[in-house]
Amino acid sequence: MKQPFTIQVEQAIIDDLKNRIAATRWTDELPNDKWEYGTNKQYLQELCDYWQNGFDWKKQEDRLNTFAHFTAGIDGHTIHFIHQPGEGTKNVPLLLIHGFPDSFVRFLKIIPLLTKADENGMSFDLVIPSIPGYGFSAIPPEPGMNPKKIAGLFAQLMTEELGYKKFVAHGGDWGTSITENLALYHEDLLSAIHLTDVPYTHLFDVPKDELGKAEKKYLEKGQRWQQAEGAYAMIQSTKPQTLGYGLNDSPAGLASWITDKFNAWSDNHGDIENCFSKDELLTNLTIYWATGTINSAIRIYYEAMKATVNAMYNPLVKLNPLDKTGKKSTVPAAFALFPHDLVNAPKEYAERYFNVLQWTEMPEGGHFAAMEQPGLLAKDIRNFVFNGRLHSTDNGYPRRQVLNEKLNSNN
Repeated sequence: MKQPFTIQVEQAIIDDLKNRIAATRWTDELPNDKWEYGTNKQYLQELCDYWQNGFDWKKQEDRLNTFAHFTAGIDGHTIHFIHQPGEGTKNVPLLLIHGFPDSFVRFLKIIPLLTKADENGMSFDLVIPSIPGYGFSAIPPEPGMNPKKIAGLFAQLMTEELGYKKFVAHGGDWGTSITENLALYHEDLLSAIHLTDVPYTHLFDVPKDELGKAEKKYLEKGQRWQQAEGAYAMIQSTKPQTLGYGLNDSPAGLASWITDKFNAWSDNHGDIENCFSKDELLTNLTIYWATGTINSAIRIYYEAMKATVNAMYNPLVKLNPLDKTGKKSTVPAAFALFPHDLVNAPKEYAERYFNVLQWTEMPEGGHFAAMEQPGLLAKDIRNFVFNGRLHSTDNGYPRRQVLNEKLNSNN
């Protein structure tokens, strides 16, 4: 049963954080104005100085607590989530799933845009969980917390705990992989899915049939990106524990590791604060620090890679008729692609794995779409669910009236 939850970080944790920042042993740096070597030292020192001397966690904590937070025990795991009701006369349940290196705060800006009723009284009931091992969700005590497992927990949260018969799911980054697994293994519960990228694991799942020109270009770009920018993922996929000790012990180290990704993956035109304020960056960082969850958060890379390798090479998994790894989902899907995301797939590649009914290429924005361009993202979700974008006559895809029946089944 869900229980109300209030974010309340002990002052001793904040005091210890500030003491550790003050004791940081800063490294040297070669010329690095464009962050070519990684996180820029001057900016990191500026950010950490503000974290120590100016950042008001209590103010941010109070702001976070204006939303409706809960926890629930799901299959032995404590899951934290926001459950924000819609303001309309007809509210569609929408599960929003974050990724790394962010948290549930990815979606704070988009909450009022989706819970507000439109001219027809339509809005969304929002459920925004913290992935197990992230933030205020409990750290998994055993191996195996991969996207498929998480999808099962979130399916139980939405149906058995919150009572929804059908729902829509949206995700980016790991949220995309989890949403894909919801669509593959829990399709009877889903009305539709909305994504901002094709799960990166499909870069390793090259189709055997002939690839089109755009698909070949995409895979080549993905391979180049992996070589130039993907070292963090390889470390987190192979030896996360080795990395976790340092990140969990040093606020400056944690800030460097995470801030580098916010800078590199956002559409910031050379200045990270064109997209994120220091308060936004530090609110996310403080959640990681105060909960001590950076190690369990990065472990999802290891668990996901292990599951992917098993599906590719383990004959017991490959021959299992119940395993749907690499299969195409039949759930109606929409994609909103933002130009400064990591590596955007072409539509024809996405269609190998998803039942794509809506495809939007945005004019601006990056990996953290809900934080960078909440208006564009909210509009795209609304268009897909409310404005007829789910109607199609091609390939036997569900017509809009069928989808309306699915949405109405909650009432």
